[in-house]
Amino acid sequence: MDRAGERLPGKLVAVEGLDGSGKSTQVYLLFRWLQSRGCRVFFTEWNSSLLVREATRKGKRRQLLTPTTFSLIHATDFADRYERQILPLLRAGYIVLCDRYMFTSFARDAVRGCDPAWLRRMYGFARVPDITFFFRLPLEVALGRILEGRPKLKYFEAGMDLGLSPDITESFRLFQGRVLDQYLGMAEEFGFTVLDATRPVHSQQQVVRQIVNQKLDLATFHKRFVQ
Repeated sequence: MDRAGERLPGKLVAVEGLDGSGKSTQVYLLFRWLQSRGCRVFFTEWNSSLLVREATRKGKRRQLLTPTTFSLIHATDFADRYERQILPLLRAGYIVLCDRYMFTSFARDAVRGCDPAWLRRMYGFARVPDITFFFRLPLEVALGRILEGRPKLKYFEAGMDLGLSPDITESFRLFQGRVLDQYLGMAEEFGFTVLDATRPVHSQQQVVRQIVNQKLDLATFHKRFVQ
């Protein structure tokens, strides 16, 4: 049942974690696995709405976004995808996989100074996922993975807009450390399933599949199943 009281036949699965945690890889592998089993499944990712993508891109490039504006833009993106994609597909009996959910805003925007209670009210329309996987990773490992994949850190992922440190690497450690604290504080509040993101990709995926198989009746999501 969603937060508005509507009973929905679909199921919602979200993944969360620090940048570099490998969550996107895990949710993609889960998506392909569910597809291979013939399940009705849909995938959506954070900050991907066509409605606000250009505004977000320009705001980031010109570094014009205040913490509140940043938060409102992401909330608009989320609300658009929720109303156009997530909710209709849950009503249609799909498993909906989300690469980041409202918890990303709760963590990042709170670190940027937004009131946690205000953030929760702003996303009050959204259903709490049936499963939320949180991929926990030490900061140094996350930093190493990101730098391995590209030459430098991005301005906002390192929290440079907060003035924590003039050194972008140190700013990343400080900002992501605070984000991690926010996530860990939410783990019990929202019932996160916390996984060790330092384990091999295959081992993590096996655990993810086992949990999904245990908590969701996958047979009811098979494309040939008639409810």
